[in-house]
Amino acid sequence: MNRILAITLVAACGGGGGKQIQIGPTPPPRTTGTLAGPLCEYDHCTCADAQHDPGTPDGGRKRFEIKLSSSQQLWASLPGDTVLYKTPEKAEVCFYVDLPPGQHPIRLRASAKDGVSAQLDVREIGTATKSAYSTFTFECGHPGVCSFDELDALKAKYAQVARGLHDPCGSTRVKGIGWDHGKAPDGSHPSELVVEATLDVYKFAPHKPHGDPTCGEGRAPKGSGETGTENAEPAPPADGTSPAP
Repeated sequence: MNRILAITLVAACGGGGGKQIQIGPTPPPRTTGTLAGPLCEYDHCTCADAQHDPGTPDGGRKRFEIKLSSSQQLWASLPGDTVLYKTPEKAEVCFYVDLPPGQHPIRLRASAKDGVSAQLDVREIGTATKSAYSTFTFECGHPGVCSFDELDALKAKYAQVARGLHDPCGSTRVKGIGWDHGKAPDGSHPSELVVEATLDVYKFAPHKPHGDPTCGEGRAPKGSGETGTENAEPAPPADGTSPAP
């Protein structure tokens, strides 16, 4: 794909006005950037399981698993020229990256002229709890082909996530979810898809495992340095805007 497409955003989650996402050419078919932990070597990683531990980050960072699943090629991009690439020959691949507290945009890119199929799963790895948190999932057309009806359903689903905490036991909020697309020849499926969101990583570490029914009720652990609650409603942004979605 040689030309750059600029299409007005048609599906934005989180209220307020839409933003513009530019659909450009797909990135080169390779992984670039710094991968983290013992499961990664050069440009690829092994998915964590009972026998494979993703390891422990240092320097106050948090480790995240980025999983891409599809019968097609996919890209996930993060700041710092990090591009994670999944070939069509592999049904799913995992990558591990370390992120400091703060806001980190993430972008999913899919491209297939007869319709795209894409799934992105972001999981925060809890060092103290030995648990993984379901930070964010985007799934459209996997298996199968993504449809505009599915995108509309996702928009409604994300709008119901309180305060952007897709996993109330974790310590990462997801903001500014939105996407833009091209249109396949049949007019019913996107042939180009860009999904964007921002991972808002908090300083404190989760102290309850994924799935704990009491998440959202407790204060931040003593000595965590946080003045707000952990696993509960985060304070509104300093600029006075409403949390998204």
